[in-house]
Amino acid sequence: MAPFDMASQLVDFSQPSFWGAAAFIIFNPTFWNTAARTEYSSKTLTRLAGSPRRGCYALAITIFTLGLARDFVYERALRAQPSHPLLLSPLSQGLAVGLLLSGNVLVLSSMWALGVTGTYLGDYFGILMDEMVTGFPFNVSGSPMYHGSTLSFLGTALWFGKPAGVLLTALVFAVYSVALRFEDPFTAEIYAKREREQKAGKKGL
Repeated sequence: MAPFDMASQLVDFSQPSFWGAAAFIIFNPTFWNTAARTEYSSKTLTRLAGSPRRGCYALAITIFTLGLARDFVYERALRAQPSHPLLLSPLSQGLAVGLLLSGNVLVLSSMWALGVTGTYLGDYFGILMDEMVTGFPFNVSGSPMYHGSTLSFLGTALWFGKPAGVLLTALVFAVYSVALRFEDPFTAEIYAKREREQKAGKKGL
């Protein structure tokens, strides 16, 4: 049996909901990175909202809403996909619960530590934190929001016993990995620029 034929027995690629979930997974980080970069370079959202903080809150609401829509489409896509007995075993179901719990802990604790503006790209609006957060969950993961979200996707896939969910989780991991290659250096440069400006200001005193 050809590899594609075997894959098609595990994943129903003819389902529009599968491709809809994949599109959401790719679109969301692409959108928020594009919006944040645009804000940093042209202050578009700040001008529209009237202040950096209101602009950041507007972007936060948009990102959060898109996340809910993506999760809804993902779950509906899984329901339309074939299950696999191995993924419905007690071991797999137990692993699913563990992944969902750990993923949500990473995401929620990260949001608690960073606050709204820290979580939703406030750096690009000029709303910088006083210092880097190094405690939990950042002492166990460099990107707890992304890693926690990926674990939650995988946990959901295993809970429903859907190979398609495992495949979509791989896409989530790939998309987030690409996003981090853009986000991490850019964010680091924002804070490095502030440090340079502070040092220059002290020298000028």
